[in-house]
Amino acid sequence: MKKPPSEEPDERLTVTPPKKWAAGVPAVTHALEYSLEETSVPRAGVTLLTVNQVGGIDCPGCAWADPSPGHRHRNEYCENGAKHINDEATSRRITADFFRRHPVSELGRRSDLWLNQQGRLTEPVVKRPHSDHYEPISWHDALQLLSGELQSLDSPDEAVFYTSGRVSNEAAFLLQLFARAFGTNNLPDCSNMCHESSGFALHETLGTGKGTVSLQDIHHADLIFVVGQNPGSNHPRQLSALEQAKLNGARIIAVNPLPEAGLLRFRNPQKVRGVVGNGVRIADRFLQIRIGGDLALFQGLNRLLLEAEDARPGTVLDHDFIRSGTSGFEAFSQHARTIAWEDILSATGLSRGEIEAVGDEVLRSRRIIVCWAMGVTQQKHAVPTVREIVNFLLMRGNIGRAGAGACPVRGHSNVQGDRTMGIWERMPDSFLDALQREFGFEPPRAHGLDSVSSIRAMLEGRIKVFLGVAGNFVRAAPDSAVTEEAMRQCRLTAHVSTKLNRSHTVCGRTALILPTLGRTEVDIQCGGEQFVTVENSMSEVHTSRGRLKPASKLLLSEVAILCRLARRTLAGKADIPWERFEADYGTIRERISHVVPGLHDFSRRVARPGGIRLPNPVSEGVFATSVGKALFTCNAWEMPHAPEGHLLLQTLRSHDQWNTIPYTNDDRYRGIRGSRRVVLVDPTDLAELGLAEGQHVDLVSVWDDHAERRAEDFEVVPYPTARGCAAAYYPETNVLVPLDSVADISNQPTSKGIVVRLEPSGTGPDPTMSNSGR
Repeated sequence: MKKPPSEEPDERLTVTPPKKWAAGVPAVTHALEYSLEETSVPRAGVTLLTVNQVGGIDCPGCAWADPSPGHRHRNEYCENGAKHINDEATSRRITADFFRRHPVSELGRRSDLWLNQQGRLTEPVVKRPHSDHYEPISWHDALQLLSGELQSLDSPDEAVFYTSGRVSNEAAFLLQLFARAFGTNNLPDCSNMCHESSGFALHETLGTGKGTVSLQDIHHADLIFVVGQNPGSNHPRQLSALEQAKLNGARIIAVNPLPEAGLLRFRNPQKVRGVVGNGVRIADRFLQIRIGGDLALFQGLNRLLLEAEDARPGTVLDHDFIRSGTSGFEAFSQHARTIAWEDILSATGLSRGEIEAVGDEVLRSRRIIVCWAMGVTQQKHAVPTVREIVNFLLMRGNIGRAGAGACPVRGHSNVQGDRTMGIWERMPDSFLDALQREFGFEPPRAHGLDSVSSIRAMLEGRIKVFLGVAGNFVRAAPDSAVTEEAMRQCRLTAHVSTKLNRSHTVCGRTALILPTLGRTEVDIQCGGEQFVTVENSMSEVHTSRGRLKPASKLLLSEVAILCRLARRTLAGKADIPWERFEADYGTIRERISHVVPGLHDFSRRVARPGGIRLPNPVSEGVFATSVGKALFTCNAWEMPHAPEGHLLLQTLRSHDQWNTIPYTNDDRYRGIRGSRRVVLVDPTDLAELGLAEGQHVDLVSVWDDHAERRAEDFEVVPYPTARGCAAAYYPETNVLVPLDSVADISNQPTSKGIVVRLEPSGTGPDPTMSNSGR
């Protein structure tokens, strides 16, 4: 294990051709190298041999489902999962001496990479008004300070309680219970910025905000669409499932502005063919779609299906299912025929022949799954896009059928479980009624603030206290300068965290960092050793049990922090047994079982190998929509437009990155090494813009408020992107996403389809005015 770096890494860019396959022996080598840089051989052995195993540690890296017990590999993890779990298990430590040596003003100038590399937080610290340093504070005083600020508010709605998917089900349930007993529904979370659009569209059309498929469905599908996602970097274990589907005869269609190595060919390092052979070709077709063209693509496919039915009546569409299980088909059918082919081709950047070839694949397939991720959900018209995907699936009865369905792929371990536990600013009355029956208090009914609305409220002085339980809100949110300004308006900002991140350097008048146990660590309370539970993308709830000695004796679990804070703050306001909850997490699960449908007898059932699969009414043909059936919808054609001299930018993760945190400055699969400040542009577009490879440019976005948002000094890299499009890494480019640029209906930030111009560096306005966003 190396010592934490004292200096920032030297950013010298080297570029090689992008890879044409993913994983293989290099993935194993890189995973082990990173793990052993972070911690010892024995600790890495413990984490890697227990991660994603029955009774072991659930990998915090992504939400992809585990194979059933008895079918898991001894090494049931991917390269990025190994990196993430050992990034948390690091032997590096941050002590009081670190904060004495590094003022907050200096930390604010450090990179996300450097901050993360400093190691685990070990004791609570506070930054007091007019101080530029965090200093140690006892747990008693820290929680008393936070509780006092909450109690002093004029209204409970002057506080927000943010969380990310790193939080367990037990902690998520307690957080929402505390917030609602306190009197507010201000519960923004990371879903607001990743799959909110999926939730709105699926709730409206199917009556559930979750996906409808299982891992077995993936394995046995005839045709799988992978739309707007990069499994090779963001959820690599999905590649194993796609590999199995291919071996079972499935065809796979990749839809993406960028060719992604994992979707070209997968060399599974757990199989002989992946080590000494060429692996498995994943995508049979690659549709290099223009950013924002996914809606038009599915409108084109749906029109083709209708025309095929016209030509061969009764042989293409599933009329029995449409008649018995759906509503709105006639209106949809009439509307779909009005979408002009010239508009479809303009929006997608594809030829009619390419789309018709996919249509032929659809006609040959009985069981079809559409997987999608943030390449779809972070568009302005994301909700209509997901609704159009549902239309596509409904037409041939591919909802509720084995081997078929809708598969929103969530990128964070328990983000779906957070919602199941009530982390949402607009939970339905049925959930709030259950809380009232179980705990004897009246939860607030008015909808609370989501992430974007919380930032606005902080800017306007309507939010005084921000509590973040896990996550890195400042770097996950859009319009970076505006978000930072908003956070600094708070009287108190507090973060429950395992490691240092940028959010800790953007402080309210007073700021707290409350260090917590990681998922890898043993959690012992008065009632003995505890386990927690999580829910994956396929509605499976299972246990996670830490194995390592805690990084510090001063760490508290998230459950313990929330219980102690609630006892101090609520002071008997509701009859909630916070002390018992802290002592024995089984008592939390008992109360969850009375509130959340499908989790009866929670503790006993979840402890069984494989855990619990939550009921999915869609699989039984039950649709909890406004009309009791699945809904066809009419969605207007839309596409983003970039004026002459501009491009459409998408933000994305590098291969060596987890959410907002980069592990290195490399992106191995895309051939980028040594720097993250790059912009990927099609060579023809570069020539037309008069720009050259290696040139340094500023990325400038202009919004309706006529303010320029500028991300400075990016190096131009020619890359095979879709024409008229560009790509760059987040969070560095979140500054370019205006706070008001959100998806219709869902209010999700639109990090895909940002209109930008590339301006040679040094030719813009005074840099002191850059990134103002105001």
